[in-house]
Amino acid sequence: MQQDQEPTSQRATVYRMVLPDHVCPYGLKAVDLLTRNGFDVDDRHLTSREETESFKQEHGLMTTPLVVVGEERVGGADDLERWLAKRA
Repeated sequence: MQQDQEPTSQRATVYRMVLPDHVCPYGLKAVDLLTRNGFDVDDRHLTSREETESFKQEHGLMTTPLVVVGEERVGGADDLERWLAKRA
């Protein structure tokens, strides 16, 4: 007899700016959207302006956050909303 297994949640990584004086609201939105849609979120904080700017330059971004689901680079919070809507 086979045991029923719980489905494995899909994993996502969010790179977002979290500074002492500012937390990116779009990063918070991305984490919330993913969590509400059953994703296991690896929430990676960019904790200085220098780290954030370096990250954006390295990945060819104008803004943060950057959402990656599995191996797929989804984009920012608005991109994530569109991506999730396509899956529905």
